[in-house]
Amino acid sequence: MSVMHEIKLLVRKEVLLEWRTKYALNGILLYVISTIFVCYLSFKQISPTAWNALFWIIMLFASVNAISKSFVQENPARQLYYYSMVSARAVILSKMIYNMGLMLLLSVIALAFYTVVFQNTVGDPLFYFLSVVLGSVSFSGVFTMISGIAAKSGNSGTLMAILSFPVIIPVLIILIKFSKAAMDGLDRSLSYDEIGVLLAINLIVCIVSILLFPFLWRD
Repeated sequence: MSVMHEIKLLVRKEVLLEWRTKYALNGILLYVISTIFVCYLSFKQISPTAWNALFWIIMLFASVNAISKSFVQENPARQLYYYSMVSARAVILSKMIYNMGLMLLLSVIALAFYTVVFQNTVGDPLFYFLSVVLGSVSFSGVFTMISGIAAKSGNSGTLMAILSFPVIIPVLIILIKFSKAAMDGLDRSLSYDEIGVLLAINLIVCIVSILLFPFLWRD
C-alpha cells in the first residue's frame, strides 16, 4: 500500500471519528465563541491594533486546545496497530492534514463571528483572509509536530509548552505584522517577505516531521 493511500485512509479515519463524537470540534467552537463574547462584554470597542492582536491570541489558544491531543489521545494499543499497518510518515502527514483542515474550519468560523461582534474595517479583506489561512496552516503544522514529540514523554503537556514556545512566537509575530498590513490596506508587495517566511517555516516543519517522526515512532 502506497504512502498516499495510507494517508488518505488515516485522514478519513480521523474525520469519521470526529464526526461520530464531535467532542473536539464542539469544545473548541464553544471556547472560541465564548471567549470572543467575553472579550466583547469587557472591551465593547477596541482599536484596530488591539483587534488584530486579540484575534491571534484567541486563535493561538484555540489551536493549542484543538491540536495538543492529536497523539496524546491515542492509546498504546491503537499506536501498536498503526505501527504494524502503516508507515510513520503516513501517520504524521495524516495528522497534519487533518489538523490543518480542522484549524481552517475553526478559523473561518472564528473570523466571521469575531468580525460581527467586534466591527472593524479591514482595508484588504482578501489578504487578511490569506493571513488567517497561513496562520491556521502554521499553527497546525507546528503543534502537530510537537504533539508527536511530547506524546512520547511522561509529562507531555509541560514538554509541549517548552518545545512550542521558541517556534510559535516568531510565527505569531510574523502573522500579526502580516495581518496588520492587510488591515491597514497597505500595498501587498510589502507583505511578500512575511508570506515567504511563513511558507518556509511550514516547509521546514513538514520536512523535519517526516525525517524525525519515524525514529520517535519506533519507541
